[in-house]
Amino acid sequence: MKEVTIYTDGACAGNPGTGGWAAVLEYRGNVKEIWGGPVEETTNIRMEMTAVLEALKILREPCNIKLHTDLQLISDAFNKRWIQSWCNNGWRTSKGEAVKNSDLWVEIVKVSAKHKVTVVKVKGHSGDPMNERCDELAKKAASGV
Repeated sequence: MKEVTIYTDGACAGNPGTGGWAAVLEYRGNVKEIWGGPVEETTNIRMEMTAVLEALKILREPCNIKLHTDLQLISDAFNKRWIQSWCNNGWRTSKGEAVKNSDLWVEIVKVSAKHKVTVVKVKGHSGDPMNERCDELAKKAASGV
């Protein structure tokens, strides 16, 4: 399987507000940047999740993915196996509440199923060049530039 590194980020002017998302994918030294926006009346979390979803969707074959995110929710959902619990519980949390943004989580589950995904939590705005690039692209996407 191909080894692909993905960095993702989302941005939102207001929360909710106008948002954008971005991802940087790297495979064997080749870099591809993708982004989208502006999206009206959205949240930062939805934009972060959309970045993950869109990055996974463009991969045409099963890959070993190292996904970098600065959103603790995404890291925990994968690494603490919350996604599996939510699926098993009908998209309900352990407290019985509806999982927020379940529409995006369902899609992420579908597109990630063929891949081996390892999620790495990075600290946002801490000088990581790929994370900073995603942040820059997401902000531009949110502003319509």
